[in-house]
Amino acid sequence: MAALSRANLRHLASLVRLGRNPAATVYDSLGGDFFLSPAPGWLNLGLWEGLGDSTEAEDAVVRLASVLAAELPSGSDIVDVANGLGAQDIVVRSVAQPRSLVAVNITESQLRSGRARLDEASATPVVADATRLPLANNSADGIISIEAAFHFPSRHHFFSEARRVLRPGGVLSMSDVSAERSHTLSPREAIAGVTNLRVWGIRRRSLMSADQIETALIDAGFVDVRVHDVSRRVFFPAIRFFRERLRTVRQGPLAYRWGSGILLRQWELLATRDVMRYLLVRAEVPR
Repeated sequence: MAALSRANLRHLASLVRLGRNPAATVYDSLGGDFFLSPAPGWLNLGLWEGLGDSTEAEDAVVRLASVLAAELPSGSDIVDVANGLGAQDIVVRSVAQPRSLVAVNITESQLRSGRARLDEASATPVVADATRLPLANNSADGIISIEAAFHFPSRHHFFSEARRVLRPGGVLSMSDVSAERSHTLSPREAIAGVTNLRVWGIRRRSLMSADQIETALIDAGFVDVRVHDVSRRVFFPAIRFFRERLRTVRQGPLAYRWGSGILLRQWELLATRDVMRYLLVRAEVPR
C-alpha cells in the first residue's frame, strides 16, 4: 500500500482550508498515474455505451473527448483549456486536425507528466488560469474544455475569456457538471455535496445549474447555445467501473482508497436524485 506523498498531505490539509489554487492541489495529489484512472493519461469519467465494464473504459474516455472535439472547426487554431495529462490532446489532434493546438493547464505538474503526449499531439503547453488566458483577442477558432469548468474560479469569467479569444464563428465545446436543487437539499444530499466540494477543491460560488450555465453563455455573447444532459451515460457506468477497480486494484494510499468508496456512494446519491448532472455544451461566437 503506497504511503502518502507530500502532495497527498497538502490535499488532505485542503479539506480543512482551501488554498489559493485548490484545483492544482487536487491534481498534484492525484499525480500522473492515479490508481483509479480509466486508462493511462486519462482522468475524465467517460461517455459510455455499456454499463461500466472495464473492457470499455478506455473507449469511454476517448469517446467523450472525440464527441467534444468533433464540434470544433477542422483545420483551425484550437485551445484546450484544462488539458489534463495530455491524452485528450492526442484525440483533439486526430479528430479536429488543428492548424495549431495550445494546451492550457493551471497545474504545472500535469503538463510535465503529459509532456510526451503533448509532443505527440504537437501541442504547445501553457501554464495559466482559465479565467485569465494569456492569448490575444480573436486568436482561436475553437476552445475545448473537458470536465473542468466546475474547478474554475468563475464560469462567467471563463466564458468572457473564451468569447474574447475566439474569432467570429468560433466554437466553445465542453463538458461540465452542474449542481441542481442547491436550495432544497436533504441532509444526506447536503453532506454529500459539501464533502465533494472539499475533496475536489471546488468553491461554493462555482456551483451553477444547467439553466444558469446556458444563461451565462448567452450573457457572455455566445449564440446557438446547446446544453445536453448525458448523466445516464456518464455517472452510473463510471461509478460501476470505479467500484470494480477498488475491489481489484491494491495500489494507492489507504486513505484515498477508503475515501474513494465514500465518494462513489455520494456520487450515486447525488446523480440518482438529480442533484448533479453531466452536460455536453456547445456554443458559438456570432459571425
